[in-house]
Amino acid sequence: MSQPPPPPGPGYPPPGPPGPPVPPHMPQQGPPPGPPPGGGRASRRRQSKSPVGVIVGAVVALALVAGGVWFVVGQDSGDGGGGKGGDSASGAVDASVLGEVPMPKVADMVKTPGMWVTDKNLVKADVKKIVGYPLTGGAASWEIPLDGELCWASPQITEAGLTAVLFEDDSQDPSVCTQVGLVDLKKGKLVWTKQGRETGELASDSPIMFDEVTIGGDTVAAGGISGGAAWSIDGKPQWMPDSDEDCSDNGYFGDGPKLIAVRECEVSDTPQLEIQTVDPKTRAVKSSYKVTSGIEYAHVVSTDPLVIGVNAGSSQGSGVSDFLAIDDSAKEGKLLSKFGMDGGKYEADCAATNVGGCSEIVVSKSANALYLATDYRASAASGPSNEIVAIDLKTGKVTAKADGAEGGPLVPVTLDKDGSLIAYQEATLSQGSAVWRIDTKSYEKKKLMQNPEETAFGESTSLHQEIVYTGGRLYIGKSSAMKPSTESGKKVPLVLVLGAK
Repeated sequence: MSQPPPPPGPGYPPPGPPGPPVPPHMPQQGPPPGPPPGGGRASRRRQSKSPVGVIVGAVVALALVAGGVWFVVGQDSGDGGGGKGGDSASGAVDASVLGEVPMPKVADMVKTPGMWVTDKNLVKADVKKIVGYPLTGGAASWEIPLDGELCWASPQITEAGLTAVLFEDDSQDPSVCTQVGLVDLKKGKLVWTKQGRETGELASDSPIMFDEVTIGGDTVAAGGISGGAAWSIDGKPQWMPDSDEDCSDNGYFGDGPKLIAVRECEVSDTPQLEIQTVDPKTRAVKSSYKVTSGIEYAHVVSTDPLVIGVNAGSSQGSGVSDFLAIDDSAKEGKLLSKFGMDGGKYEADCAATNVGGCSEIVVSKSANALYLATDYRASAASGPSNEIVAIDLKTGKVTAKADGAEGGPLVPVTLDKDGSLIAYQEATLSQGSAVWRIDTKSYEKKKLMQNPEETAFGESTSLHQEIVYTGGRLYIGKSSAMKPSTESGKKVPLVLVLGAK
């Protein structure tokens, strides 16, 4: 499974308004701020050509990326026929702290989105740099300096060990997210850095400010309020936005050989989104699906099978109200199923206006299912705090459920090699986190790892977290760097590595 994606905000704009109060045991996963004012793409594109528009866009981008790495999913209807599995903690590893990366010293919050694990290195975004470490932390193996703070990082890694990042250009005033970079995670090298430029008679002379970046089909694609641009792995431009067009790309999501574009047009002053499966080399449209007119934002959760999240105005602050499974095998895409959040019964966390940036959602192609957690608040008063449910992508119905576990809520993280679901149990103030495997046939749970109580504070801080479980180790990274809390006096690492010694 691909690792989760990136977050935001440094010390320029303050974070958006906090979400509803969160119990002490829950990390503060407050949703990113809402979309910028204004209607569809046309008005936002005109706004982006003025200096004020650029500054506003930068603030929005910084706040949005901050949603970072906790992807949640929410949907609705249907009581499943599948049963609830039992529990087993036998054979669980009593994990220890294998290593950590110290929190950098900063005067204010600084964006550090991005964490990847290769066969040789733990790689973490830091303050204006990307650093490779041994798999259990320790002294840095290599370092890539950047020209500014990171804005977004693609969670996807190609077979060759390549990924894409978006960062600021400190030579610009104000610093904005214009630098698109291709990173070789195996060699510890910034392969190239590119900037996008609009084409057409109305084109601005300034480089395009992007909000996010992805990699798919050996193409690096970046999107934002001024449209989208793409480059091949060898750095050649694939396409740039045309300022004269009435339609433009909000953003992209890639994985493996596929690349999905979310394109917006203005139809009678109403936004019309199209979800397009495109040729990564030419941007030729292979399949297109029109979202219900009036919906402004769509998030791509999975490319194969194609699953998107949309906000129809009842997202409960999660950025998504409904999930749609789409058949993109023909020129005209077909809606297979729809699953709604049922007024907050299910959890979700998608960056409000970005195409990527959903977490705690897992999609299985082999099982043709979507996995997500129920809202822990709904059942916190009666035993295990939540459930993980399986939704059939053909019918949009819940077909099976796995009970939660005593302590913190369970959230889906990834799939094991055999198709089993790996779930992370969040820490409480008195109990470390845990890792569980859920059999997707019987829905029985088996605890794989129990983390020590000493890590509970660092895991339950308000910083957005990046979670990677691989090789029997759990990596917990922070998507922003902050000053230590004066109230607690405790230090929180930038990365914590847990496992058996």
